Formats: sequence, C-alpha cells, structure tokens
Amino acid sequence: MWHTFTSLLKNKETRNRILFTLAMLLIYRIGSAIPVPGVDATALSNQLSENGILGIMNMLGGGALERLSVFAMGIGPYITSSIIIQLLSMDVIPALTEMAKSGQTGRQQMDRITRYLAVVLSFVQGLSLVYMFDKQYGILENSAMSGYLFTATVMTAGTMFLLWIGDRISMKGIGNGISMIIFSGIVSNMPASFAQVYNILAGGTTQGELFNGILQFVLYCVLYLFIVIFVIIMETAVRKIPIQYTNSSSIRGGSDITFLPLKINSASVIPVIFAQSIMTAPQIIISFFNTDLYQKLSSFLSLNGWVGLTIYAVLTVLFTFFYTDLQVDPDKMAENLSKSGAYIPGIRPGNETKTYLHKVLNRITVLGAAALVVVAIIPYLLPMFTSLPQSTAIGGTGIIIVVGVAMETYAQLKGQLTQKQYQGFLK
Repeated sequence: MWHTFTSLLKNKETRNRILFTLAMLLIYRIGSAIPVPGVDATALSNQLSENGILGIMNMLGGGALERLSVFAMGIGPYITSSIIIQLLSMDVIPALTEMAKSGQTGRQQMDRITRYLAVVLSFVQGLSLVYMFDKQYGILENSAMSGYLFTATVMTAGTMFLLWIGDRISMKGIGNGISMIIFSGIVSNMPASFAQVYNILAGGTTQGELFNGILQFVLYCVLYLFIVIFVIIMETAVRKIPIQYTNSSSIRGGSDITFLPLKINSASVIPVIFAQSIMTAPQIIISFFNTDLYQKLSSFLSLNGWVGLTIYAVLTVLFTFFYTDLQVDPDKMAENLSKSGAYIPGIRPGNETKTYLHKVLNRITVLGAAALVVVAIIPYLLPMFTSLPQSTAIGGTGIIIVVGVAMETYAQLKGQLTQKQYQGFLK
C-alpha cells in the first residue's frame, strides 16, 4: 500500500489531482466554521449531543450543524433527492423509468431533475430546522418569518455550493466528490473525539487512576480498530455462486471457474440513512404545530433509550431488505444467465434458478442486516454502560461511510496507477 502511495505521488497528474482535492476540502472546512448571519450558535451547540438523530446529522457534517454554518445541512438533501428519484424510477413513474434506460442522456436528465428536487428539499429542510431550533433554543436574533426565510435561503445556497465543490472534485480531483465531502466531515471530528476520550478515561489524579485510564484508552483504540476491520470484512464479503457455460465458445476449464458474486451487504449504509430519515421526519413536522407533543415524541424516539433504539434497529433491518431488493434483481440475473448460455450447477435454468437466487440473497441479507445493525447501534449502547459520551462512541454510520469511501478511493487510485504503467509499457 505504501509503495502504491509513493508511486502515485511521483506521477504529476495524480499529484495535482490530490492537491486539488485537498484545496476543495479546505474550502469546505472553512465554510463549515462560518455561521449564518444572525444566528446564536452557542445556544445550539450544547443541545445536539442529547438528540441522537440530530447528533448523527451533525457528525456527518463535521460539526457544521451545531454551529448552524452556511454548510449546516451538508449534502444530505441531495442524497435524499437521489434516493427519491432512484425509487421513483423503479417502474413507479414511467418517464423516469424511461430515462433510466436511455443511457448517458437519460442519466444526465435524471441528474438535472435530482438537483432541482435537491434545491426544494434543501429549502424545506433548512426552514424546518431553523424553525424548530428557534422555537426550542431561541437561536435567531430575528424570529420573524423574514428571519426564517433568510436563514433557510443561505443554508440552501450553502448546500448547492457544496454540491458544486463535489462536482469539481469528481472532475478534477480523486474519488467521488460527494463521498469525499462526507468523508472529510466525519474524519475532521476524529482527533477531537480521541482527545476527549483520553481526557475522560485518563483524567485521574492519582498514579493508579492514571495508569488504569491509559489502559482503558488503549483498549478503546483496540476496539475501534476491531470495528474498522469488522466493517471492512462486512463491506467486502461476497457469496460466490459457481457458474458454468453450455456453449462451446465459453467452455471453462476446471481451474478457471466463473462465479456470480453477491455482496453480503448490497445496501451499504443507505438503510441506516433511511431509518434516520423516517424517525426524524415526524418530529420535524410536529414541531411546527405542537411543541409539547414534539418533546414527548422526541423523548419516545430518542436513541438514548431502549424504545427508540429498538425502533431504529428494526427499521434498519427492514430497509436493508427493501433496498437490497431494489439494487439486486435475481429475476434479471437468471434471465441474463439464460441468455448468455450459463447455468448454476445442480440448478435448472428458469424458475428454479430464480428461486435459488432469491433464497441465497435473502439468507446473506440476513447476515448483512445483522452486521449493519450491530455497527449502527454501538454508539448508543456504549454510553448506556460506560462513562463515554455518545459523541465519542465507536462505530455507527460514520465509520461505515469512512471505510467505504477510503476503500473506493484507494481502488480508484490503484487503478489509475495500473493504467499509467500500461501506458508506459505501450510507449
């Protein structure tokens, strides 16, 4: 890995891409520290840690939400818009379905629609958050409707500017720009989290307490590393189904076996985001009409309690099966195998193959959903049994995103290096 990294730095084009990406991420981090004019950020910063869902949003944005900065919403509205358009293109709206099947031109049209919807969702979400925060904590200097509209407009502009930065990174930098922005926001909080954990665990006054605290901190770091390794295994694990070909032009020898890989976790982190959105939406809507009911509902759905945490886990499992069914179509797989003259040994082509693929996919999705739930609820379980605050707990949505983006970016950089080596060989 180190050899790959040094080889990439020696390449001028790749080095310029890395520097450009770092420059764009620096702009993002600077904007995350600039609060919206007319907002009292200190009145909000101490409240988000007590709210599990909003705490997750704050973590994904690198602390921008607690400061109510111009980038407070991050690119969350765009992600929500993308998921909505993707779901609607699954034979729900014929026009979108046709676009999805129209190649590059159709994808460009869908991306344009997604961005228009992202603007609307950004404004609605910004207005909802500002109204809710102001009613609860009094964060605005101007609590009139004009103040709400101004703040929501600035936050919407910040989200769309972040989307522009992400596009520039995708074009001139490394990795997927949207993913890199989320990645940098999460990673930026890690040093402060580790420092906070060390101060809590190793804050004893006597030599014995200090020694025990340091041992606990080392154990914390080892457990953190274990969770990272577990997520890597979860993201890369596949169920390989052997494939054989009947046509003579595709006959494979015994040493050259073809496999159909099915990922254990085909849905990635999307089910967790779905579950968070479902639990947040009713709270935001009710906050407009009934403050007392909002407080009761927030307490009931709080991830710091067993009821809210159980609902969160159940929703994550359900959405894992739901999104996996959207992403992976066993019927289409069976049809493609039949068209290419391939079959699964011991399984008849046609309906029997479809049934077999459905059964295998459901079984491995159980494992993927269970692993996803374990990683997602760890940050809320640890504070129940330890003195660690929720903001420093291990695991959660953030670690899944960080590991996934890191692996994807590394694979892309390695692919670029391989391409350069082949080009040099041909020259």
